[in-house]
Amino acid sequence: MIALGGSIGTGLFVASGSAIATAGPGGALIAYGAIGLMVYFLMTSLGEMATYVPVSGSFSTYATRFVDPALGFALGWNYWFNWAITVAVDVSTTAIVMHFWLPDVPGWIFSLTFLALIFLINLVSVKSFGETEYWLSLIKVITVLAFLVVGVLTIIGVLGGGPAIGLRNFTVKAAPFVGGWPATLSVFVVAGFSFQGTELIGITAGESETPETSIPKAIKQVFWRILLFYILAIAVIAAIIPYFSPNLLGATAQDVAISPFTLVFERIGLAGAASVMNAVILTSVLSSANSGMYASTRMLWSMGETGFASKIFAKTNSRGIPIFALLGTTLVGALTFLTSIMGPHVYQLLVAASGLTGFLAWLGIAISHYRFRRAFIAQGHSLDELVYHAKWFPIGPILAIVMSLIVIVGQDITALTHFEWSRLLISYMSIPLFIVLFVYYKIKYRTHLVPLLDADLSPHREGTSKD
Repeated sequence: MIALGGSIGTGLFVASGSAIATAGPGGALIAYGAIGLMVYFLMTSLGEMATYVPVSGSFSTYATRFVDPALGFALGWNYWFNWAITVAVDVSTTAIVMHFWLPDVPGWIFSLTFLALIFLINLVSVKSFGETEYWLSLIKVITVLAFLVVGVLTIIGVLGGGPAIGLRNFTVKAAPFVGGWPATLSVFVVAGFSFQGTELIGITAGESETPETSIPKAIKQVFWRILLFYILAIAVIAAIIPYFSPNLLGATAQDVAISPFTLVFERIGLAGAASVMNAVILTSVLSSANSGMYASTRMLWSMGETGFASKIFAKTNSRGIPIFALLGTTLVGALTFLTSIMGPHVYQLLVAASGLTGFLAWLGIAISHYRFRRAFIAQGHSLDELVYHAKWFPIGPILAIVMSLIVIVGQDITALTHFEWSRLLISYMSIPLFIVLFVYYKIKYRTHLVPLLDADLSPHREGTSKD
């Protein structure tokens, strides 16, 4: 449920509309399908490593062991920073969502209240985090399933009070492909952001009671979940709402009334559709913030254990919670949130700086798995020793590496082709920050590529909590 919930959010509920408006039904489906395939391969790569070496700081630990400690250092701080900033973005978004019902209440009250709530959930125990995430994910799953049923019945004319719509919106005007490859490539980026969070399954492995069975089970279902929840949902939206509809253009989390889900539910006369979807979007934002707090806390704890961060962050309380890592992450999230009130320019720069970090983490996962499998074979191991092994090696990780690079480069094609330096700085700020971290550690400790025969393949397990 955490893997599933991590990939369902405002990217599906809201941004999917703008993806269809940008590239048309065909372009949106190709982009989401291709990114979905890449994420599936990434999850199989992560699953192979996470079941053999289940650790809470997975990406950082795997890169350190199988590639280069400098890469592990850069990935760890990169991922922690990404989610710490994301927590701040999400608590800021809760204020926007709550203003749908209570427009006169100052937004900072909602944001600080939800930040405190998320902190407490993560403070109590890892079980409280898991339970909360399970129920928040369940709400999203039920919403998507209801949407698919309603959408299909509307397309065939059972609901909606009119004749069957069919698939004519797939070929109207310039559809199915609008704007050519540049438009489709830009949607690759949108789709990539929509799938951010699926890698959380690797972070949870270190505290899963039975990672050798629960992780493969979740991994195997990722592909079908992606197919059902994203591909079918976009196909339904594109069939019901033409790509040139003004309601799809510029749809954002700030305007739930033009969410494609809201529009489809309203079409069948569902009373209070906007209010219902606003509540679902609120659960999505809280789920993202909750997952972000957990992921960044565990990554900081792991870096404290390995020496990439201060040893104080490796300390846990009597319930196994890394309390100082949690406090540090919450403090950064709170300070980032305050910049959104006091100085929006600083806030926007921080958000921009975390923009591509998720894709850099995906790139690190693919590279680490490629090296892990080669080291595994080089040291005389047999694939039969693996609880779960990724199929189609090395095609999977190589494809994931290539596509991650395409998405990273394609973040802002217009700025690249026109050399708009101010936009380039904002869009690609994550890359120089990552390079600085990598080069700093490499020069200071004179690290090098870990030889395949020296890679640490010991399958020992780390964990912070026994709940």
